Order: sequence, then structure tokens, then C-alpha cells
Amino acid sequence: MNLTILKTLTDLEDWRNQIQPDHMNFVPTMGCLHQGHEALIKEAKAFSKPKYSNILVSIFVNPLQFGENEDFKQYPRDLENDCEKASKAGATVIWAPSFEDIFPNGKDSYFTINVPKNLNNKLCGALRNQHFDGVATIVIRMLSILRPTHLFLGEKDWQQLVILKQLINELNIQTKVHSIPTIRDTDGLAYSSRNIYLSKEDRKKALMLPNILKKAAQDYQENNSINLQEVKNSLEKNNLNVEYIETVNPKTLTSIDSQKSQICLLAAAVKCGKTRLIDHTFLLKQHPIVAIDGPAGAGKSTVTKKFAEKLGLIYLDTGAMYRAVTWMIQEKKINHNNKNEIELALNDFNLDLQLSDSGKQTVILNDQDITNEIRSPQVTSEVSNIAAKTLVREKLTLQQKEIGKRGGLVAEGRDIGTAVFPNAQLKVFLTATPRERARRRAIDMKEKGFSVSNISKLETEIKERDLKDSTREIAPLCKAKDSKLLITDGMTIEEVVDSLIDMFREEIPQEVWPIKFH
Repeated sequence: MNLTILKTLTDLEDWRNQIQPDHMNFVPTMGCLHQGHEALIKEAKAFSKPKYSNILVSIFVNPLQFGENEDFKQYPRDLENDCEKASKAGATVIWAPSFEDIFPNGKDSYFTINVPKNLNNKLCGALRNQHFDGVATIVIRMLSILRPTHLFLGEKDWQQLVILKQLINELNIQTKVHSIPTIRDTDGLAYSSRNIYLSKEDRKKALMLPNILKKAAQDYQENNSINLQEVKNSLEKNNLNVEYIETVNPKTLTSIDSQKSQICLLAAAVKCGKTRLIDHTFLLKQHPIVAIDGPAGAGKSTVTKKFAEKLGLIYLDTGAMYRAVTWMIQEKKINHNNKNEIELALNDFNLDLQLSDSGKQTVILNDQDITNEIRSPQVTSEVSNIAAKTLVREKLTLQQKEIGKRGGLVAEGRDIGTAVFPNAQLKVFLTATPRERARRRAIDMKEKGFSVSNISKLETEIKERDLKDSTREIAPLCKAKDSKLLITDGMTIEEVVDSLIDMFREEIPQEVWPIKFH
């Protein structure tokens, strides 16, 4: 077993001085490791690059998060077995400190964390007094001691995840939080260290918790409504003592009406015999939609394609759709002001966006591949005028909305978050300074074989197009009120995509739409 085991704070300090780790991936646990923990360790390892080669797993049964009548003394402890499982999953370092290592001068010599009431007065926090205060206090102490680059947490303990993410953000701790979906046994029961308390008969009863929540989510998909009392009754009929069953906002944990929310957390806690179990599911009206708006030349198409590929989302290139209409009008030599001719042409407008075998998106208009043609300077100079026409926007907006009904897509354009998908789960306004966009435009044109004007001229043209797009009467370019601003000057394409993924993860849990970090 190629594993370093550290048991004291001195051991940790000596190891740090010897290894001098610049980067560390950290998985905090209370031991009694199971496949849920192993999945966290494997994700931390998979996310690793050479500079993140230190995968540290802590094993510490935290007394601060146990109530007076809870199972602190009985909680299973087996360090040797935990070390073996952690090593097989990919851990390189185990830190198993004592309480005195966490608080060398005694707990009363250090600040403790009081979780805000709005995060603590729902779900488990309402019933387990000071539980999350104890969790937060220990995790912050560990982060201050270890200074890890990345922290890996499970979504199974959703309330804990929300609290720790907000705490780390508010304290401006430079540790990036990653989460993984709830890991379940083959029978569907969520892995928990306390599952070992269940007798065979209790485990059969416990399986009703995930089964009933799953059925509730399926019912919600069919009619977008849910009856909490009926869910509670179903649990109790199966001899489960319900502590709570609630629908809350996944980000704020405030109670919400599931029918009025795009995404909702249905969470429950039950007693099965003497064992307390928690579980949850997410209620969605449709698969997530991401709307990315921004001015010309901001790099939306490039990053949106890569973003969609990483998430497995459909990429809806609305800009290409408007460019296709512009190219068609130019090819047919239609007068831009001839509404009747444009309308007739649109009746024969059969557009399809396809992915080639190489993964490149192609634009097919009436069975003709016009992927390269729509990127010409001639099309670029006219597309803003054509896109501003009411009948053009109405035609394409209807097509886009129809595609969006099934969800699971990302779209970019000028009015995606304001006109096409105003209820998108994530809206981003992606932009860059006119000078930066002109520089990028020049590079793009050279790569496509077009002649390039000087940067200053391109910058002027971009400013003029921004003015046209933002002042037109129909669907002007503007930032939606609930859109997140992302200015990309000085960022690489990969950095922009990573920022979009971070924004996406703030809105959509891994359990709803998983993202692989590797």
C-alpha cells in the first residue's frame, strides 16, 4: 500500500516540509469509508494533473457535529480498513488527527462558526441543533491547516454542501469546491456509514425511501405537481418514521412551491428502526437550458461549442441561423426592404444544424452545406440588418423555441436570455472590450483565408454593430436582469469554458446533469 499515513499535527507539518506540496486535492471524511467516499477519492484523483498529485483524505470523527443523544461513541472506527480502501481508490495521504491536533490550544481558543439561520432552520438543521455549526467549524479549521487547492464533497449531504460552499465563498478561501452525485448501492439505497446499523429487515424498509422519492419525481415530470402529504403517507405506510419531507430552493434552502420553480429539491429524513436516513431528489420541469448572449466577436460560438461538448448539451447556434438567412437573401439577390420576397424565401427555408463525424457543426440549408459561406465578410456586414427584421426574428425564434421545448441545450446569440429562452436556468452575458474583439476577429478572418483590415478599422466596425444591435426595435442586444456577466479579456478559451462550467454548477447539481472534470 503506497500510502502516507499522518496521525498528528506534527506528522502533517513534517510531511509538508518534506514534500512542500504546492497543490492538494482534499477529501474530508469521518471514516467508515464506503463506495460513496471511494467515488469522491476517485474523482479527486481523476481531476488531478501532475501538480495536483497529492490526494489527501482526512479521517476524523467530529464530536462537534453530534448531538447529546447521538451515536458519537458508537460511530464505527477502523483506520486500517479505511486506509486500505482509500489507497485503492487513489488517495496518497491519510491524515487521521486527534481533536487536540485540530485545536492544539483547546477549542475555546479558536473561533467557531455559527451557520446563518436561513441555511440552518430547514431540513436537518431544524432538528439537529448546532450540527452544521460543528461541521462548518471543523471543515474551516482543516482548510486553514491544510490549505488545499480543491475540496471534494458529496451531494448526498446537500444541505451541508450548500452551507460549506457559501461559507468558503464568503470567507474568500482560495479552495475550489467540487461535488459529485449521490452514490447508491445496487438496490438504490444511498451509501451512508450508518447503513451498517440496518438489520436485513430494516434495510428492506429503508429501500422505500429512495423508491418513493423516485416515484414522486416521476409523477412530477408528468404533471409538474407534487403532494407532500401523500409522499409522507407513503413513507409512513412502509414503517418509516418521517422527521421531515420538504421542497426547498436548492441554492437558498428556503421553502418553495415546486410548481413555481424551474428546479426544486425534494428532501426527506426518516428513522428506520433506530437508524436515521436522509435522501433527496431534484424536481425539474425540463432538462436545463443555458442562454449565452453577448455582442459580436466576443467568442460566444467558440466557447459555447466547447462548453456544450463538455456537458453533453445540444448546441443551438442561433447566430448561424441568422447568417444562413442573410446568405440566402444575398444568394437570391433579394432586396432587403422587400418584405414579400423575404417572406416567400423563408417559407422555403429548411435549415438543419448537424455534427460531422469529426464533431464539427455544419450548417445545411435546403440540403446544401453553407458552413463556410455564412462566415464571409459579406454575410457579416449584413447579418445585423437582416436579423433586425421582424419577420426573420419571428420565424427563427419560433424554430428555436420549438427546439428548446425538450431542453438539454445551450444557445448563444443576442437575445437568447431576453426573448428566446427567458426562463433558462442559466443566463450569461459574455463580452469583451471592442479592441479585444477586433483582435480576435482579425485572427479568425486570417485563419479562414479572408483579407484583414487594420485593427482600428475592425474596432470601429464592431462598435457600429454594437450600436445597431443594442438600439434596434426588435429584440435589441441587452443583458438580462438575471444574467451573469463574464468579461473575457485576457482569458484563454479553456478558462472561459471553465468559468461557464462553474456558473452552470451553481445552478444545476451534478445529480441533475453530471459534468466530468477529466
